Amino acid sequence: MNKNSEKISGWKRFMKSMTKAHDLGTEEDILLDHDYDGIKELDNVLPPWWLYGFYITIAISAFYVFQVLTNPDDYNQANEYSIAVAEGKAEVEAYKAANPQLFDDSNIVALTDEASIAKGKALFTEKTCFACHLADLGGSIGPNLTDNTWILGGGVKNIFNTISKGGRPGKGMIAWESTISRDERIQLASYIISMQGTTPANPKAAEGDIIWPEVTEEAAVE
Repeated sequence: MNKNSEKISGWKRFMKSMTKAHDLGTEEDILLDHDYDGIKELDNVLPPWWLYGFYITIAISAFYVFQVLTNPDDYNQANEYSIAVAEGKAEVEAYKAANPQLFDDSNIVALTDEASIAKGKALFTEKTCFACHLADLGGSIGPNLTDNTWILGGGVKNIFNTISKGGRPGKGMIAWESTISRDERIQLASYIISMQGTTPANPKAAEGDIIWPEVTEEAAVE
């Protein structure tokens, strides 16, 4: 049977029309006269699927250019950025409004459960607080944290704020709010409060002029 008369499936006919590929053994029909050191060239055409894609790309590009020229404000990168930033800020504010307990520091209370205190203790030693305040909080470079005399104020809210924003300028204590989470900072402040009234091995002399009483059971849950 003649090869050209063989029946082929519709899919194969479609693929042949999309590729314009020549059958094996018919290369001589499209062989060019060029000869480069024995290397010959076939006169293959660009596949129709590639040409269609190329033409579609040109059409889309022309449409896009037309849109940019006729509607410059809608395709301005500066405007798009400003809109995206505004939308992002709106989403952040909406999230804050829906979750006030995560952002309202006025509602912070000292934690007293064993798990939170243990976590706060681990943070105190792992986050290098002990380097300036010593492991027993007696103070070294930093002040004694077990007495009732404070430089920036005692109480869970003041201690939390100092941990978050850092100590006095030039004194070396960094702001930890970008390093440890809000919940961890509350745990850390709660641990420091739980150590009020303890007796360090070599306590540093009291510093500061803000008096905050030693924690009592009522103050711990204020």
